[in-house]
Amino acid sequence: MAHAPEDPMILVGRVAGGFGVRGEVRIATYTEDPMSIAAFKTLKRQDGSVALTIASARKTKDGVVCRCSGVDTKEAADALRGLRLYVPRSALPEPDEDEFYLTDLVGLTVRHIQTDVLLGRVKSVQNFGAGDILEITPDLGGPTWYLPFTRAAVPEVKIGEGLILADPPALVGEQEGPDEDQS
Repeated sequence: MAHAPEDPMILVGRVAGGFGVRGEVRIATYTEDPMSIAAFKTLKRQDGSVALTIASARKTKDGVVCRCSGVDTKEAADALRGLRLYVPRSALPEPDEDEFYLTDLVGLTVRHIQTDVLLGRVKSVQNFGAGDILEITPDLGGPTWYLPFTRAAVPEVKIGEGLILADPPALVGEQEGPDEDQS
């Protein structure tokens, strides 16, 4: 059964491969507490179809090792390597006040904190290894651009108002004022 578009799928881990000879599955988790992935029981693919059903789990230094229904051999577990594991957003606990999930940023309006100029909307949250960045779709069209998700570049997030106040860094080669050296 596919998930409803208003309940996005959230990436919570990926299969790292088999563990041992009895078909246990190693899962690298993206949750704050690696064992919390076991509480979901049924992990899904991005399209909402069932990927794995966890029967039992134990923590390891790199995530968790799980026994999963229908995975009975090392070969079957190894064949799942790289499988991304999702849960519906509605399955996650509600964040504390003044906290949010990165997925909650998608669709928010982005305005400049000093000028209130509309910069665009958050299309996605990416992480290419150097920290989270927001992909912004400009309201006036044109290519998307990236905004570092740091306190300096994004000083305020107002989830309830659907708003991000940003102070984007100057682009490389962008002039801050007229060039005084021209003759």
